[in-house]
Amino acid sequence: MATFTTKTWLKPLLKPLMPAFREVAVMSLFVNLLALGLPIFVLQVYDRVVFYHGVKTLVALVMGVAIVIAFDLILRQARSRVLQRAATGIDVRLGRSLFDKVTALPLLTLESRPQSYWASLFRDADTVRNIFSGPTAVLAAELPFIPIFIVIIFVIAAPIAWVLLVIVPAFLLIAWLSGSVLDGASRHEKEQILDREAMLQEMLGGRTTMKALAIEAGFKQRWEGRHASVISRSLDRGFWSDSFANISMSMSFITTVAMTTVGAIAILNNEITIGALIATNMLSNRLISPLNQLVGTWRNYALYKQSLARLTEAFALAEERQNATITLARPEGVLEVENVSFAFTAEGTKVIDGISMKIKPGGIIGLIGPNGSGKTTLLKLMQGLYQPAQGRVLLDGSDISQYTRHDLAPWIGYVPQEAALFHGTIRDNIAGMNDEVSDERIVAAAKAAGAHGFIGDLPDGYGTDIGEAGMRLSGGQRQRIAVARALLNDPPVLLLDEVASNLDRDAEAALRDTLVRLSRDHTILVATHTPVLLAACTHVLGLEKGKVAIAGPTRDVLAKVFGKQRDGAAPAARASEAAGA
Repeated sequence: MATFTTKTWLKPLLKPLMPAFREVAVMSLFVNLLALGLPIFVLQVYDRVVFYHGVKTLVALVMGVAIVIAFDLILRQARSRVLQRAATGIDVRLGRSLFDKVTALPLLTLESRPQSYWASLFRDADTVRNIFSGPTAVLAAELPFIPIFIVIIFVIAAPIAWVLLVIVPAFLLIAWLSGSVLDGASRHEKEQILDREAMLQEMLGGRTTMKALAIEAGFKQRWEGRHASVISRSLDRGFWSDSFANISMSMSFITTVAMTTVGAIAILNNEITIGALIATNMLSNRLISPLNQLVGTWRNYALYKQSLARLTEAFALAEERQNATITLARPEGVLEVENVSFAFTAEGTKVIDGISMKIKPGGIIGLIGPNGSGKTTLLKLMQGLYQPAQGRVLLDGSDISQYTRHDLAPWIGYVPQEAALFHGTIRDNIAGMNDEVSDERIVAAAKAAGAHGFIGDLPDGYGTDIGEAGMRLSGGQRQRIAVARALLNDPPVLLLDEVASNLDRDAEAALRDTLVRLSRDHTILVATHTPVLLAACTHVLGLEKGKVAIAGPTRDVLAKVFGKQRDGAAPAARASEAAGA
């Protein structure tokens, strides 16, 4: 297997922009050539105009330098526009590639890292864009012309040029040292910032609980600890950054003093003119300025390297299947689990241990068990969100691993325990943010979920803005919208995880009637402890520690679960616990 490197994803991204970068390089060449106009103007004024009283020559020189300044402005503006277009291209391509990559990752991969990590990748994308389109890009275009300026200074004032041959390597050494030191300091600072942001996201996500229990003090102590770590790392990085910047500035002063001193001696020895000294000082500023920027902006380059490393790591992650080998029509809905086992890590305890079952349309299967028994994990395996370590899940006799998420989602509807709604309208959420879904399908799904009634009572109906994560709706209303979203494509298989936990009795009864009606030609598996839904199940399956503890027709299982509990039998006690009684 080929090694995945930065070039693997970055080179194709930048290839369409290479003509723009070449255009910037050509413009930079002419900008730097025009930069010679002002020192030459000063040289001629001191050596020819002032000495010979050449007023006409002065007028000609002023007109010439005015033209140079105008062309310089035009070229700089054009270069800025080209870089802005390049930045837009990088933004579009990298943003789209990163979004596609993150959304194509398996759920288990996304759950393995905090939300702040995935959010930081998009900030890393901004860092990459800025390095190719901001001041750093201009600096990279300016640095290659340093040797040209040194050659010109040799032509104008050779004694002074030797000073620059000593100073330039010293600047490059300082820049290299600053990059080496700031790379480590910036990396440690970034790690602390991510740690702090992860805690902040958790705190804001649980703000209702935090307020209700008045536990801000405990969070404040943790926040201050992590914030102090960020500040400490920031001070450390800032110290070294400022130190190298100050050293670079002192080097600039030393350069000016050394050039002026050597130039003065050369003038006294009649080796150069006063105009040559002044012109050389002006050229040296064009030479030293990029070197100063190189030292000052090396932190940006260090951040760029770290961002590239994180993005490369992300782009190297394995994706879910993106292309199905075959295209099938809507399946009948026969769902089969063959000796499936699953653990979250290779060394971890099995959450699901050797479960086998086969479910057909024509009834509702109830899934019961205590917390941690594996109910939610089993549903995610059946929906294809997790891949089993052993065994397989079949839909109409075909292994679901051969299908993409876009294939499975319309076939296997899923409502998780904590169904997430998104900022937008009720219509947006039922339609899955797809504007092309017809109103008829949305209303039909809402009616099937028992949500159409309360939606019609809202002032804006289906256009009601539900706020962040549906905070403007009650828990029951959010749950019914989530059910409607799962029913939108009329999936032949429907998996529901504690779907009635936030519903009142009337909503429970309405959902029960809907499921009973759908069960005639749909495969339905519902994890629930709600008596109303359990009573509607044709069969019940009880899990305990990832294994099937009890299974059979609902009446027989419930009789064993609740009946034997009164007899005091130990197995019945465990089954009672599995039933959530």
